[in-house]
Amino acid sequence: MTMTDRSKTEEAMLDGLFEAERRTAPLPSGDWLARMEAMALEQQPAPRPAPAPMPRLRGGGWREALRAFGGWPALAGLAAACAAGVWIGVASPQTMTTLLSADSGNTLSALDPASGFDYAMLGL
Repeated sequence: MTMTDRSKTEEAMLDGLFEAERRTAPLPSGDWLARMEAMALEQQPAPRPAPAPMPRLRGGGWREALRAFGGWPALAGLAAACAAGVWIGVASPQTMTTLLSADSGNTLSALDPASGFDYAMLGL
């Protein structure tokens, strides 16, 4: 008997055993199911009442918008980010090149992430 014949025979025997178990699968008893349900209900947190709705502030939508953003500190951070975005958008590329290359002419190539790959391929 070869190895493949033996494995096919064992597989056929296991298939028969698995099929027999599928036909006679044991079902949990009603008592066990009731105990599991009781334990699961014990672990669930007690229902809490719904939170009261937030009171409407006087002054209209501006105060509510300020509250939705997180108050004055969050609005100040948002204003600073907007100002930085406008500055970066308005600043000309020549100005940025001047700022970045003030020390040496090689500064821009040092900032390029692909330039390091070129140096690695030189094998120095």
